[in-house]
Amino acid sequence: MEFIISHLAKSFGSKEVLRDIDFSFEGGKIYGLLGRNGAGKTTLFNCLNRDLNADSGSFWLAESGQKREIRAEEIGYVLSTPAVPEFLTGREFLKFFLDINEASISEIRPIDEYFDYMGIEPEDRDKLLKDYSHGMKNKMQMLVNIIAEPEILLLDEPLTSLDVVVAEEMKQLLRSLKKEHVIIFSTHIMDLALDLCDEIVLLSHGVLERVDKTDLDQQSFKDKIIAALREENREQA
Repeated sequence: MEFIISHLAKSFGSKEVLRDIDFSFEGGKIYGLLGRNGAGKTTLFNCLNRDLNADSGSFWLAESGQKREIRAEEIGYVLSTPAVPEFLTGREFLKFFLDINEASISEIRPIDEYFDYMGIEPEDRDKLLKDYSHGMKNKMQMLVNIIAEPEILLLDEPLTSLDVVVAEEMKQLLRSLKKEHVIIFSTHIMDLALDLCDEIVLLSHGVLERVDKTDLDQQSFKDKIIAALREENREQA
């Protein structure tokens, strides 16, 4: 399976954010999408999730030599700031999600199995989501995306503000999920991308560039990325 983006562009007034996104992502890999703050990572995700209309370009899935349009339910999107209904308990939210998506979920399990899977303790399952920590809200957001089994999972800075333990749990979870999915992990933290991701992609000057990880442990690899980001920062100043 491949997720292919062809000549995607998006501007806001005179500001050109995405100039010519032309890239293919292979299934079974985690891609680290690196870029400075303001480079357009979230804009790209919003276009792919169809929350924003791109000015031009297209994207599709290719399987067994055939290409097809991506259905809305085939893209999961985990926001950097968790968006959960805080007036519901964790259990109520999960039950609601399972009920409204019953027809599309391949195998619905008992609710407590899902909580166990995400490491959410029994005493927290019936608390209001407004009383969850940022990390727990993030786990719930991730959980519903996992249950939905999207072909493509877009992760917008999901680990940046998590504590060390929760962040490590989430990294292990993502590694276990990648086999039959395309996972694109947006971050501005280079070491996190190098630790978690199979491929590194740099968003700079509105285009995507694959960065060779052959010399992963060499300082020259990091220097190349930092130089590209500094150059763009100077041009934006």
